[in-house]
Order: sequence, then structure tokens, then C-alpha cells
Amino acid sequence: SWNIFEDRILYQLLVFLQPPPRHSFRQELYSGTRLPERCSNIRVVLECTCLKKMGNIPCFVHPSKNSETAQHSPLLQTLCTGSYLDVEEIACWVQNLVQTAWERLPQWQHWQLTVLPSSHSCRLLLSGPCDMQLCAELVFAVEQGSP
Repeated sequence: SWNIFEDRILYQLLVFLQPPPRHSFRQELYSGTRLPERCSNIRVVLECTCLKKMGNIPCFVHPSKNSETAQHSPLLQTLCTGSYLDVEEIACWVQNLVQTAWERLPQWQHWQLTVLPSSHSCRLLLSGPCDMQLCAELVFAVEQGSP
């Protein structure tokens, strides 16, 4: 969605996260009386590939004697706390990724990027010529029923 607020154009973008290969997302419902400390209840599960016709791809859930033990994506180690997606880690990772990518885009040399503090999304402020400002917020989501 987008909106004009005073002298800024505000954009809010929904970014759907996809699990890495051989993984899936599973939502776990919270049944306690208090809210959990972390708002994320999306568990990252390593999928069995034993019964799938995937050619020479080994199953990391049930490794054979000659293969390696269970493996997880290094990206998951960055974006998860335990086996669960961590929205604060995701927001920090995306903020750093955007900041690094911005520095390599020469066509935007007349615009300044400021990453605004946010622990649950990626909020960016672009300041351009003629005091024009664009504010973008990337909100992270997982599609319900996604593999």
C-alpha cells in the first residue's frame, strides 16, 4: 500500500519469505496464558527427501552411512533462534543487505538512504533532490499453507 503524509510518500510492502531447499515453515499455535517473549511461532523444519525422486540429492534427515549428518542452511543460522524464525534477526539482516546493496547503485547517487530503527520490519527513508522523501517499510510474512 502507499499513502502521502505531509511531505513524504509512504510505501508499505509485504515480503513473503520462502524456506530454503529441503526445508518448510510450520506455524505452531501458542496455547499458554501469556504471550511468548518472541512473537515468531514459525518453525523451520528440515524435510525428508527419502521417498521423493530427486536424483542424487541425499536426505539430510535420514542420512545413509556414507553421507553427512543432518545439515541446515547457513542462512537459517542467521535468521533463526533455535528452530524458529526470528523476526528481529530477519529485520536486521535485511537492513544490512539493503544498506550494502544501496552503496553499489550508482544511479541513485542523488538520493540518500537512511535505515530507520525497527526490530520487526525494515524501514527505509530515501531523501532526494528538491527535499523529496520516500519512506518504505518492508513487512515480512510467511504464506499460510506454503511448503
